[in-house]
Amino acid sequence: MTIRLLIVDDDPLVRAGLTFMLGGADDIEIVGEGADGREVPDLVDRLAPDVVLMDIRMPHVDGLTATERLRARPGAPEVVVLTTFHADEQVVRALRAGAAGFVLKDTPPAEIVASVRRVAAGDPVLSPAVTRQLMTHVAGQQGQPRRASAADRLAELAQREREVAVAVGHGRSNAEIAAILYMSVPTVKTHVSRILAKLGLNNRVQIALLVHDAGLLEDEGGA
Repeated sequence: MTIRLLIVDDDPLVRAGLTFMLGGADDIEIVGEGADGREVPDLVDRLAPDVVLMDIRMPHVDGLTATERLRARPGAPEVVVLTTFHADEQVVRALRAGAAGFVLKDTPPAEIVASVRRVAAGDPVLSPAVTRQLMTHVAGQQGQPRRASAADRLAELAQREREVAVAVGHGRSNAEIAAILYMSVPTVKTHVSRILAKLGLNNRVQIALLVHDAGLLEDEGGA
């Protein structure tokens, strides 16, 4: 399958570098470029990308607002945000808005290509280490109202779904969750799909953030 990729960044040199880097992959087609978030809706409508590589800081409509607007649309492409920070507050906002993950602008080319492929395949671009870092970053922002709200939402899940959600919160892969909870990988995928549908979430990253907000990772010692 060829992955249709849209690159959105206000720096023409960054766009040129990403186009050169990603355009060399046999399974990735650069279908277009944008210089500002306000261009994204029209570009997506015209070019039908599978993945949007989105810079956060742009002059008119930033990547956060563009991501929120885009992911609120039905059938929206996946979004990977570009940033210079590992755990910037804006990255957390982008993930809450439905971005599938983030890559640093100084990430080695092969890893950026791999990230685009992973997102196109439905996997978030967040390693367990990065997930834990983000959880630590948002810990100070968590208040009782947010915790209570998150706990109420997770109460909608069946016990097995809740166990899978907590495992996702720890950044574990489907294979790791299957081994820990003694179920097959297809069963894990089914549970994840049901969790997303029940809670009205876009992806696994949002599950992880919700589990963290509810305090469930703290309850288990962050294992």
